[in-house]
Amino acid sequence: MTASIWNIFQDWSAGKGNPKSRLVMLLFRIAHLLRQSTISFILFLPYFIAYRIAVEWFLCIELPWKTRIGPGFRIEHGQALVVNDGTVFGANCTVRNSCTIGNRQLKDGSISKAPRFGDRVNIGANAIIIGPITIGDDAAIGAGAVVLKDVPANHAAVGNPARVIPRG
Repeated sequence: MTASIWNIFQDWSAGKGNPKSRLVMLLFRIAHLLRQSTISFILFLPYFIAYRIAVEWFLCIELPWKTRIGPGFRIEHGQALVVNDGTVFGANCTVRNSCTIGNRQLKDGSISKAPRFGDRVNIGANAIIIGPITIGDDAAIGAGAVVLKDVPANHAAVGNPARVIPRG
């Protein structure tokens, strides 16, 4: 477990010049580490409650501690960010303000899985990315894009509904 403790700082350099991103990701990494066992979850229940109050209520960022996030994650202008706990992010991804990332209700009434992101994905402000989709490595999601379909590596999704174009 000692090696895992240092993982709480894996986003520190990505958040350079952005104290809010550093704070949120440090609090997230601690919660993510502590939730690994039922015993630690019970022992540190006050921390989980404080995390929800500080991050969700005061900082207005819904980033559940169950979310799987690779190293080097950066939150730019974090406000009104909603991430589903089933979302998976690769390494060195950037998310901006007012994004919604999660599942959606399917035609049969069931709830879909959440998106999976590759490495170095850059997500613009006010983007909506929902459903069981995959966003490839080095992809970009434009500001205000509504993404409901896969985005291949090295492509961009722009517009509402999103069009996928080669990233130039």
